[in-house]
Amino acid sequence: MSRTLLRIAPQAITLVVLVALISVVFPGFLDISISDGRLVGPAIDILKRGASVALLAVGMTLVIATRGIDLSVGAIIAICGAIAAWGITNDYSLGTTLMMAVAAGLLAGLWNGTLVAVIGIQPIVATLILMTAGRGVAQLITEGRILTFSNDQFAYLGSGDLFGIPVPALLWPVTGVLFAIAMRRTALGLLIEAVGINRRASALAGINATLLLIAVYMASGFCAALAGIITTADIRGADANNAGLWLELDAILAVVIGGNSLMGGRFSIAASLLGAMIIQTIDTGILLAGFPSEYNLVIKAGLVIAILILQSPRLGATWTYWRYALFSRQRGGATQAVREGQE
Repeated sequence: MSRTLLRIAPQAITLVVLVALISVVFPGFLDISISDGRLVGPAIDILKRGASVALLAVGMTLVIATRGIDLSVGAIIAICGAIAAWGITNDYSLGTTLMMAVAAGLLAGLWNGTLVAVIGIQPIVATLILMTAGRGVAQLITEGRILTFSNDQFAYLGSGDLFGIPVPALLWPVTGVLFAIAMRRTALGLLIEAVGINRRASALAGINATLLLIAVYMASGFCAALAGIITTADIRGADANNAGLWLELDAILAVVIGGNSLMGGRFSIAASLLGAMIIQTIDTGILLAGFPSEYNLVIKAGLVIAILILQSPRLGATWTYWRYALFSRQRGGATQAVREGQE
């Protein structure tokens, strides 16, 4: 637990600083009230609106830990949302509809994982295929129109509340905790990190890297399916053109802000979730300040550049060299002082 807290400390401090800065400009930012039996306020809105990115970040963390990338999660949101809306409008039960949407996400993950692990296509290219074709598939399902519905049970998943807390704001923490338990209370996390560090060496050590990679991409597809379900339920309709648009970039940014290296290896789901909340807090702060939404893209681009520079192996090697040189000089100076004192 202490190692976990130490690991997520930079992200937690960043989030606290952001909230403090926004609260200075908007004193009511942290005000939470009860309206119609549910909690409302900007902070609650962040927890709800950031649900999609947080869910995607959970699956994306595992993919990036294997030195991969999944650019198709936005398209998977569109596909699963379209299937969910289609199922409800065709009088399928809620349970059947949800199973079809989740199955579609798992199937999309299986497709990506097969291309990467079995055929050997680069992850960025393999997932770009579904990113390009996925929205076309979603449009075929919705017949090129926004498919709306009026099922209150399904809408509850996107706009309902449990004990006054919005359902989406509960779904992503629960998903994150379950995935974290599965990764850290079993050997799965260690195996994923081993594959990310050196797939060939892990295979020689007896790890079924092919099956593990397929499972990781299926987990990403599952998380994208959950995001698609709550997105569709929230707006009571499926918009194949705009559902999940560019959210894959937000998910990748959340993972990177969480301190997870794009080179694979060790990962932290909790840190990625904090990264997702940092992104949503920035979005909300910019909107409250009255700036156009385009500022979000500029700020996110700046964050990506800064984080990638900090994670640069060349910069890390340079920092290590100068730190060692400075330490050696200080140690040499101290040794010389001791000798002079002895004389």
